[in-house]
Amino acid sequence: MKALLCTRLAGPEDLSLADLPDPTPGPNEAVVRITVAALNFFDTLIIAGRYQVKPELPFSPGGEACGVVEALGESVAGFAVGDRVIVHVTSGTCREAIAVDTRHLTRVPDDLSDETAAGLTITYGTTLHALRDRARIQPGETLAVLGASGGVGLAAVEIGKILGARVIACASSPEKLETARQHGADDLVDYAADNIREALKRLTDGRGVDVIYDAVGGDNAEPALRSLGWKGRYLVIGFAAGDIPKFPLNVIMLKGVDVQGVHWGAFVEREPEAHRVHQEQLLAWAAEGRLKARVHCVLPLSDYAEALGILKRREAQGKVLLRIEG
Repeated sequence: MKALLCTRLAGPEDLSLADLPDPTPGPNEAVVRITVAALNFFDTLIIAGRYQVKPELPFSPGGEACGVVEALGESVAGFAVGDRVIVHVTSGTCREAIAVDTRHLTRVPDDLSDETAAGLTITYGTTLHALRDRARIQPGETLAVLGASGGVGLAAVEIGKILGARVIACASSPEKLETARQHGADDLVDYAADNIREALKRLTDGRGVDVIYDAVGGDNAEPALRSLGWKGRYLVIGFAAGDIPKFPLNVIMLKGVDVQGVHWGAFVEREPEAHRVHQEQLLAWAAEGRLKARVHCVLPLSDYAEALGILKRREAQGKVLLRIEG
């Protein structure tokens, strides 16, 4: 089978395609023939050795995909050969087939495309966990999303609206903000042209926002923190800007603010039943058309460097997908 491999920690251009033996399933495992793999920003970090999870070399990037069950190992229940499934792992989906424990699989509804299903797990799963479990956002509350046009940002816009929040999309250009508006954002802030703290205060009539969803970090994090209202919640999702912010504890104390870490991978491992419920909810929303799951592009596996480059340069407006088969 063909596999995209990281054999040394470097950039997208240092990856390579290789021929590997077809996998065989162990106990409680299924072999899934991958049709479409989804890439995320963290894939650009993991291949450079800058992510908190460091797979043993060599490994394939890709934490989520859609495919078809091809073979089953011993003791597997609940799945059959021919089932369409989504795969969610730390890495390994950028290959033609993968052997994976069935707890990392979720069956896909018949009326959902491979392209939509492939990129639904990580960004939307992270967001539903963040907004429902961590922030416990309520209908009518105000949610400000930083980096609102990327895959995880658009997921926050869409799920925020489903959960009844007023969503303020924050991004670095009018084009990116228009994408967020098309996905349901109520208000827009261009933080390349406006002071994000002042804009968020202005949009909330001085009260401050209830929840900040930040997958970016960098220079806008502290001003966004200062825009929170009384007992606001700041969701730490990731650091796409590269810099990890250092927050002033006095502001957190005086406003009664909660800074909440969101580690979706740990949530999946520690609370598998809650994760399963989330997955089923996301798939149902997508099948109903309530989640658009915007796709930025679908490229062949051989164009892996271009696909990862789009993410590394933060150009993606939606999911970046690799077509593995066909």
